[in-house]
Amino acid sequence: MTQTPPRPPAGPPARRPVPTSADVARLAGVSRATVSYVLNDTSAVRISEPTRRRVREAAEELGYVPHAAARSLRAGRTRIVLLPTAPVPVGPLYGHFLNELQWALRRLGYTVVQYASMGLDGDEAARAWAELRPVAVVTFGAVELTPHGVDVLKRSGARAVITLGPRPVEGAHSVPLDQRGVGGCAGVHLVERGYRRIGVVMPEEAGLELFSGPRLEGVRHAVTGSGADVVALPLACAEEAAGALAARWPGLGLDAVFAYNDEYAMLLMRALLDAGVSVPGDTAVMGADDLLLGRLTRPRLSTVRIDMETGQHLAGLVDRVVRDPDRTPEGGDLMAARAVHREST
Repeated sequence: MTQTPPRPPAGPPARRPVPTSADVARLAGVSRATVSYVLNDTSAVRISEPTRRRVREAAEELGYVPHAAARSLRAGRTRIVLLPTAPVPVGPLYGHFLNELQWALRRLGYTVVQYASMGLDGDEAARAWAELRPVAVVTFGAVELTPHGVDVLKRSGARAVITLGPRPVEGAHSVPLDQRGVGGCAGVHLVERGYRRIGVVMPEEAGLELFSGPRLEGVRHAVTGSGADVVALPLACAEEAAGALAARWPGLGLDAVFAYNDEYAMLLMRALLDAGVSVPGDTAVMGADDLLLGRLTRPRLSTVRIDMETGQHLAGLVDRVVRDPDRTPEGGDLMAARAVHREST
């Protein structure tokens, strides 16, 4: 009786070859140069729409994706725009703005990379960012850049280093994003309504001082000459912390409070009401950002509405500076503020 020899053990499945632009060109019936022009959205060369469609369909069928590193070597620089992330959430308003910015940059052909910079100081962060060879860095101040850090980034190939905030940095393009106007609107609103002992909530969470410090300055400047006193109130974003602050409220003698934003305002207002402090009878409460939830509270929350330029506006500015690093960005402050009066004041 003839025995069937045992089958050899199955080895790992053969790896499929990585598709190349030459494969796409053969399938689409065009040159490799045409594939490159189409997939890199090159506008300098006129290619008919049927040809573009055929190339894209061939690339999709083969699973071909252009090699970003190789493309960067050919161009002499990457298309990476690096966005350092804040160590703490900065609220829905800025989240929406950042989403708009990323979409707009992507439509302009850039690759957006968010970089978590927690634990890095200015120059150390700049060196870490430079390793990715970004063509542009847009920072909201989560890490405080120095002129040396800007120089490190530019030497690594960054054509645009853009800072958003109240403090310009030598060598970088500075776009105003002045938080003092937010505090100023709140201060004027409260003083005009007769309040003279104004508390200002200062979040204890690390990283938010970039926003809360200028807002406090704005309140103090706005009430100058009115006879009003301004008291800084450190507060962690926690029910227990808000409850502890509300428990000692009678001893503070405050008749109004401006919280860092609507979330802190609602947190404190709930604690004050639970402690028997009437709002606005005993103390007026005001927030910032004009969140929908603030309109649903009882009493409805007075706030400072912040109107920001669209992310598309900033993306266009980034693109113009990348193309011409020596130009000065047009446009003023990216944000404007106005007080919105509701029941809580």
